[in-house]
Amino acid sequence: MPVVKDSLRRLERDVIACERCPRLRRWCLEVAREKVKRFAADDYWGRPVAGFGDPAAQLWIVGLAPAAHGANRTGRVFTGDRSGDFLFAALHRAGFASQPTSIHARDGLALTDTWVSASVRCAPPANKPEPREIAACREYLLREWALLRPRLRVVLALGRIGQDAFTDALHGAGEIGRRRLPFGHGLVHDLGGGRALIGSYHPSQQNTFTGRLTPASFDAVFATVRSKLAG
Repeated sequence: MPVVKDSLRRLERDVIACERCPRLRRWCLEVAREKVKRFAADDYWGRPVAGFGDPAAQLWIVGLAPAAHGANRTGRVFTGDRSGDFLFAALHRAGFASQPTSIHARDGLALTDTWVSASVRCAPPANKPEPREIAACREYLLREWALLRPRLRVVLALGRIGQDAFTDALHGAGEIGRRRLPFGHGLVHDLGGGRALIGSYHPSQQNTFTGRLTPASFDAVFATVRSKLAG
């Protein structure tokens, strides 16, 4: 049989069609069916959420998972919730996004030199995916890595879980020597091949409302990203 060449479009189709995690699929559909009052008139996506952005990206941002009433509603990662508001405002300030807001999948947002996705592609209850669910999505992270790698210079991991999922995947595939790397806001690791991994606190409401992550401290991370890309 001929070998089918992978692509970001093929990966997107496979992610959207995925049914590997019954708990997550039930939860996403339940949330999409019952909704919440403020979004009662919306048609929820209710399916796994693929990555999006610039296919020739040098920067790949890896988050944790779609939000129940964010990407699970809008169908685009980090779109329609406060975490996305915080992230895309920072990307716009850093020159990676065409606008500072990400409201719905057809709002005109375009990313420059940046790809955004999550380590888990379905919204999990209480924003806490189980280890087996993270493992079930590992194939998608590795396929994204392989497709983006030719131009990729920086991976920005949002939160410890997102970073661990990424490094677990690469270690399991023999791409890096250590399964887990220390996590810290702004901490940089060498992935080899001229590529860097940078950690950042996740732009969750818990972090942004408490001041653990501020616009200034997030901007500092993107300044490090820019310096790595320039170098």
